[in-house]
Amino acid sequence: MLTLQFIPYHEIEHLSSTQKILKLLKVAKEDKIVLLEGRLKKQEETDLIKITMEEIDDRFKGIEMSVIYPDKQDLIWYEKMKRNFISLVLGNREGFTIIGPASIVREIRKDPNKIQLFTTEPKTKKRKK
Repeated sequence: MLTLQFIPYHEIEHLSSTQKILKLLKVAKEDKIVLLEGRLKKQEETDLIKITMEEIDDRFKGIEMSVIYPDKQDLIWYEKMKRNFISLVLGNREGFTIIGPASIVREIRKDPNKIQLFTTEPKTKKRKK
């Protein structure tokens, strides 16, 4: 069974960078796909990947991650200013981040109109009869 866990931005906004990373990594290690409102800072994304690489073992194969946020290139100058001001006040709430265990998420493809999440069925332990 595929499980998605939504984490609203307000649940992580007051956490330290390390606490955010550990919270997200914990959910991914439970074989759940995280749908995070907003996005992490660039350094937090880098640290998440670094910590994930250190935690890889026979059971945990790593993560797949993708960040989706509105394209600001087609906006006129005052719309860009308005969005920048809102981001400054509210933080990184625009868009969302998908993080999933590499044992389940094979690939995440995105384009302006859709997101495609390619998954594999998680391997379950066989029970003895």
